Amino acid sequence: MTRILGIDPGSRWTGYGIVDVGHGQQRHVASGRIAAGDGEIPQRLVAIDTQLSALVREYAPEEVAFEEVFVSRNVRSALVLGQARGVALCVVARARLPIAEYAASQVKMALTGSGRAEKEQVQHMVRILLGLNNRLAADAADALAVALTHAQVRSTHLRAGVPFPRSWRRR
Repeated sequence: MTRILGIDPGSRWTGYGIVDVGHGQQRHVASGRIAAGDGEIPQRLVAIDTQLSALVREYAPEEVAFEEVFVSRNVRSALVLGQARGVALCVVARARLPIAEYAASQVKMALTGSGRAEKEQVQHMVRILLGLNNRLAADAADALAVALTHAQVRSTHLRAGVPFPRSWRRR
């Protein structure tokens, strides 16, 4: 089994989802949200760093998948989100974990068969695929969806005998 950490970066809430995959199975390990709060940006970034570092130490993922940032018209929001994402990337890089990134449309396509699926459809598929009964916070569901997408892409590469892209290899 391989442990995958999915991350949905955010400046107030950073979603995380951890799954174990292998032998045709996928199992939910943990999921939730890192609360960065409403304070000043530096304090929120420290909160993301501290809490995500603790999750990496506790759950020891072997690979990490990020949802790519969607850039909207609000430049300030995009910059703040980029800072939060940068902190999360730094935590993962410090742990020397391989990183994969997926666009939201790739995640939607992998889980629902449509790159234009609604968020609710993606959340529903996450619950079905992992056998979860409880409603998930949107950030946690998105992070689990990214982890499941990576598991699917990873599995396809392994079955096809195609090497992973360089960024996924351990150094």
